[in-house]
Parts: sequence; structure tokens; C-alpha cells
Amino acid sequence: MHANRVRLFFLSSLKGRVLVLTLMALLAVAVPSAIAFSWIVNLTVVKLGTLFAEKQILFDRYRGLESLMREVSLAETVARSPAILAWAQDEGDPAKAQRGLAELEHYRLSFKDKSYFMVIGRSGNYYFNDKDNSYQNDRKRYTLSRENPRDGWYYKTEALGSGCHLNVDHDDNLQVTKVWINCVIRQGEHVLGIIGTGVDLSQFIREVVDIPQTGVQSMFVDRNGAVQAHRDPRLVDFHSLTKDLKAKKTVFLLLDDEEDRAALSLMMAQVSRGDALVQSRFMRVDGHKTLVGVGYLDRLGWFNITLMDVDAIIDRRLFAPIAVLLAAILLVAAALMTYLFKRSVLDRLARVETSVNNVRGGAFTAVAADTAQDEIGRLSRALDEMARAVGDNTDRLEAMVRERTETLERLAHADPLTGVLNRRGFEDAFAREQNRAGRTGRQSGLVLVDLDLFKSINDKHGHQAGDKAIIEIVGRLSAVLRSYDICARWGGDEFFLLIAECDLGALSSIASKLVSVVAREPVRLADGTEIAMTVSVGACLVSSSQSFQAAAAQADAALYAAKHDGRGTFAIYDAARHGRPGRPTLRLG
Repeated sequence: MHANRVRLFFLSSLKGRVLVLTLMALLAVAVPSAIAFSWIVNLTVVKLGTLFAEKQILFDRYRGLESLMREVSLAETVARSPAILAWAQDEGDPAKAQRGLAELEHYRLSFKDKSYFMVIGRSGNYYFNDKDNSYQNDRKRYTLSRENPRDGWYYKTEALGSGCHLNVDHDDNLQVTKVWINCVIRQGEHVLGIIGTGVDLSQFIREVVDIPQTGVQSMFVDRNGAVQAHRDPRLVDFHSLTKDLKAKKTVFLLLDDEEDRAALSLMMAQVSRGDALVQSRFMRVDGHKTLVGVGYLDRLGWFNITLMDVDAIIDRRLFAPIAVLLAAILLVAAALMTYLFKRSVLDRLARVETSVNNVRGGAFTAVAADTAQDEIGRLSRALDEMARAVGDNTDRLEAMVRERTETLERLAHADPLTGVLNRRGFEDAFAREQNRAGRTGRQSGLVLVDLDLFKSINDKHGHQAGDKAIIEIVGRLSAVLRSYDICARWGGDEFFLLIAECDLGALSSIASKLVSVVAREPVRLADGTEIAMTVSVGACLVSSSQSFQAAAAQADAALYAAKHDGRGTFAIYDAARHGRPGRPTLRLG
């Protein structure tokens, strides 16, 4: 009876029909609105999480480069040192051994760890000294053996033939655990040995990996996926260089699905080839959906992998008030019908969605900020502020990337002692000058300066005095040059100068000034000791079509003539004498 009365009320009463229609309209609008809202929230969370992942990878990538690249660059430099190459080829020569060990000690103080190691390939002798100079009188620690599995790192690195390679290892003989930087010493195609240094693993993890970030876990792995640095030492694959692939502790073991492991391997291959700077994808780790980002540190041969819990980074509960707001707006819209519903909710949500799409497209500004003080207005402003925050973070990260890149460029082209160009920087500058000379048709001058009897200064006064003398001489040489001329340190006591738009008379005048400015007054050390110094100078004119090697050979021949004449003078190469060095056009005692 009661049910019949209710049925009659809804069929005969306009109020009942309106209530039914209102409820039906509410349901008709509520369902798609709820789906649209959920889609927008999920899209926002995923997109912002992905953007965060990519910027986090770039941040970790350059943070890792900054931490290790300086050490790698120094190790590469000492591996190319003439003193080291000479010693590695003739280990039994006491003089060469002394110079080689002195060179190692010089670079030891520049390494962050204040330690070095060197293995000479012919003998297998392993030399080492630490930050406390504990092995000053006993730097030859032991001799490697192919039969010793713990020495396998050397033979595997030697087989690679060139470059620097990183390995996380525990040295059983030295009882230390470090990230070892192993640089191959080469003479032509012949491998002479391996030289390098170590970075304390715990310190590296504190500085690079173990930075507390909610929902973010960073690690570094090698080309095989073996974990090289992780905040949890149990996951680090120590001795990975000498292990079989099946025995390695790899990042792939952290993933639940074989499909995700294949996808991660593909992402690593893509970033290593340079197809993309960063790759990211959702994968399952320990049963939880995790955003995995991958970047590649090409100079180190490592990948930086970041695991991000998006739900921990972006709390979905922040969107709960918006859901309540949407329900309230739908009730009002149902009463005021389509127009007010569209005007009050859908149009404004469309603008929010447009803002989200703009963020997804990389434009971190809202289309038009909603000035209303209700929940949608606050949501719009919150998304706008979130987008602007992401944009600001993006700008800061990009600025950091540019700054790190410029720093690495300077390190790659500058001599660390004097600040002038190194070999690589000078060869690039020479090529640019040749291109300019080819357009103008004007010659330039190449000057080779050698410090006379420089070894005696190191032997008598020590390497610090030698460094002081080199810095002082570079300052005097640079004072002679014009602002657009170039000075570079080629070796320990050899310097190349490139004189732009030069003829024979100007070249002779500059060479004379270089000899004079060095001999004019002695170099004064910190303790007041004065050291009289002279230089021998060889110079030649360089045509626009001449290669650096050919020009350097002519300058070297002229330098030989100057030294043969008794040092402290200069010689200009005479190209008209069929490649023989000409007599000096002017001499200064």
C-alpha cells in the first residue's frame, strides 16, 4: 500500500517528476564528471611525476659527473705524462723511476682522495701511496699475478685497451673499499700499464646517492646493470669487474617482471646511444608501481637510475577536497539545470584541464588564473602555483646543468696549475686561427718556449718551487703577448705561443722579448731564494694551409738550434733552407 502511494506521487506530481529528473540529471552528469575528474587528477599526478623524474635524473646525472669527472680528468692527465710514459717503458732506470714517482706524488696532492696507484704492465709491480704518505719509502706494494683471481681487475681493464674505467672494489691487499678509477697508460697502440686513484665509497654515497628525498631512491650502475653505488651497501656489487654476469648484483633483480627488465635494458641502451638524454617508465618494484628514470654518464660509463614513488612525492589526498567540491557543484548544477552547471563547473574545469595540458606540453603557466575564491578557484591557483614551481625548478636545474657543463669545458681545456690552455685547448685554438687565416690570407706565428735546466730547480728546491717558477714564467710570457695572442702549457716545462697576424720581423721581435723578459730578473721564492732562469725559444711562421704537426716540427727544430747555440736565446725557422732549421736571426744571452 505504501509503495503504491510513493509510485503515484512520482507519476502524478510535478515536484516528484522534477525530483526524478533532477536525480537522473545528477547521475547523468555526476558519472562522467567523476570520471573526468579522476582522469585529470591521474594525468596531473603522472605528468608532474614524470617531469620530476626527468629533472631528478638530470640533477643526479650532473651531480655524479661533478663528483667524479675532476678525478677522471686528473687521472687521464697523469696517464699521458711524459715522465710516467718513460718510467713505464723502462722501469729499471733509477732516474726515470725517480721522475715517475715524483710525478705521481705531485698529482697525489691534487686527487680528492690524496692517493694514487700505478701498475707497470711488464713487471706487474703495483705502486701505491695514500693521503697520509704512509708508503713514502715503500711505494711498491706487491706484484700482480694472473693466477690470483683478485688481480683479475687489472688484466680485464688492460684488455679494454684505452680510456678510463670505474670499478667498485675492495682491495684485499690495501684493505680499503673505493670507487676505483682505472686509466690505461698507452704508448701508441701498446698498453704500458694502468694508473688511477680511488674515491671513498662511503663518502661518494653521502655526497651523491644518500641525499634524503621523500619517495626518491638513486643508484649508479655499470653497463651490465651491476650496482656500483647505493645507499644500501648490501645491494652494491663489489668486485664486479672480475665477476661473471650471472654472479653480479644488478638493478634488474629489483624489478618484479621480466617485461620490465627488458624495458629497462632497452632504456639503458637508448640513453647510452644518445637517442634520448633521459628515459622514464612505470615499473613494478617489490609489488609497488614505481616510476623508473634512467640517465647515462658517458664519460664514466655508468648509468644513474632513480626509483620514484609518485604517490609519496605527490600525495593524492590533496585532491580529496576537490572531489567534495565537485559533488557540491553538481548538486547546484542539477537544480539550476544545464546552463548554470556548465557556467559554474564545466567551463572552469575545462580551463583547469587546459592548464594541465599546457604543463604536460612544457608551458608552466596557466591559461587564465581563476580568481574565484571557491574550491575550483583554489584548485586552479594551486595548479598554477604548482606549475610555476615546477617551471622555477626546471629553470634552476637547467641553469645548474649549464653551469656544470661550462665548468667541465673549462677543466677540459685549461692547465690546472697555470690557468692557461692545455694541449687540447691549444690545438682547438690553433684550428680556429687557421680557419681565420684561411679567410684573411695572413700568416700567424708559432713559438715554442722551453725552460732551460728546469729539472735542476725541482731537484734543488723541490717541486713546489718548480711550480712557483712555472707560474711566474707564464705570467711574464703572457705580459709580452697581445690580448688576442694565445699561451698554452704543452708539457712540464714547454709552452706554445700562437701569435696572430704575424710577419718575420714581428716574430723575431716577440721571440727576443720573450727571452729578455725571463732573463731580466730572477724568480723569487716564498723563502726569499732567488733563481735565475732563462728560456730557449724556437719559432716559425705558419701558413694558412699548414697543419699543427708540421708547424710544431718546425718550431721544435728551431728550438733545437737555439739550445745547440747555448740556451738563453732564440731561433727562427728558415723554411727556405729545405726544411733545415735556419740560423737565429737574433740572439740574447
